[in-house]
Amino acid sequence: MIVPQRIRRSPVAGRSDARIVIAREEGTSLTAHSGRRAPLGDARALFDLPEHVAYFNTANMSPMLRAVADAGIAGVRSRAAPWTITAEDWFSDVERLRSRVATLMDATPDAIALVPSTSYGLAIAARNVPLEPGDHIMVLAEEYPSNYYTWSHAADMADASVVQAVREPGQSWTDAVLGLIDERTAVVAVPNVHWTDGSVVDLEAIGAGARAVDAAVVVDASQSLGAMPLDLAGVDPDFVVSVGYKWLLGPFSVGYLYVADRHQRGQPIEHNWILRQGAEDFARLVDYTDEYQPGARRYDVGQRTNFGLVPMAIAAVDQLIAWSIPTVSDRLAVTCDALRRDIAAVGLDVPAPTAVGPHMFGVNLPPHRAGAVLDRLGDAGVIASIRGASLRISPHLHTTNADIDRLVSTLRSAV
Repeated sequence: MIVPQRIRRSPVAGRSDARIVIAREEGTSLTAHSGRRAPLGDARALFDLPEHVAYFNTANMSPMLRAVADAGIAGVRSRAAPWTITAEDWFSDVERLRSRVATLMDATPDAIALVPSTSYGLAIAARNVPLEPGDHIMVLAEEYPSNYYTWSHAADMADASVVQAVREPGQSWTDAVLGLIDERTAVVAVPNVHWTDGSVVDLEAIGAGARAVDAAVVVDASQSLGAMPLDLAGVDPDFVVSVGYKWLLGPFSVGYLYVADRHQRGQPIEHNWILRQGAEDFARLVDYTDEYQPGARRYDVGQRTNFGLVPMAIAAVDQLIAWSIPTVSDRLAVTCDALRRDIAAVGLDVPAPTAVGPHMFGVNLPPHRAGAVLDRLGDAGVIASIRGASLRISPHLHTTNADIDRLVSTLRSAV
């Protein structure tokens, strides 16, 4: 049995049959602009999104890129003809996807595990971070349920405690967390932005605070990876997990777990055949082994070789690499600036740009009007969501000025 131990941190050092059309900057202008009437939405044609829908709900689920849908159709057709699938095909696209995600995160392929969900990746982290009676696990107040439930269970098993950081009026999440970190803190499990309203968390400051007390840092990047740059070397996290169907523009059931080198020899939560050394030789699978595939591959989910979904994920990540995350982030900041400016003119409270991520934010609504406002937006073909006390606005590169105008005019008539 492998027992996780506290390890001091050190600096972070297949084939797809789909025809994928990737829009690069020379073909689709993504240069950031200033001013209200910036030419937004010039990547809209790449998304399978009808003109009558103004979609501001990427934080729930991204609209699908046409290239991603095409890759999925080709993948399903491949699976429909299993006699064409070779032993190599069980591994080639999986490794291609792992390499692409590593490029996107500025990591090595050995540091990336393929997981089906945030909860799966968090469960791996919880299994490999040591906890002792009396330890504290830090999460944000009103944290996403999967993060809270995972660490609550881990705390129960170890006789430890979950401590929720609560913001005082005017306080940032970063200051709220740093103010609670002490010698009892064993884990700091935080996102880059709060899922309800996009409030930003300074991960580099959190990482430094955690390292000072030798606490592990686990990041749920599901609401930021793909839309915000993440400096792994600066943060030095132990684990980073993200679903693939939000800001990474991919399908359900394909997500990603970054594992720092110090944890790449830990204990997986399942023991499937493809994680073991020599799994590529199907004739030798009867020769059992205790040895794993290298790096974080030991944490891959079983049936990771999904012939329909993996090509879709590759197409999505390839598009993000072609755009680059800093470019996407800058462009989303332009869109959100325009949105905040116009929504504020309606008389609603919006956050300062420095208080939120560049890609999403929450609008404070009168509590008694929230449901009615959401219904009115839906009737107008404007798709957003209520999370916690906020109307959460999360655009993407498909968003146009016409979309913004429809959202703002509907809000003006509804509040």
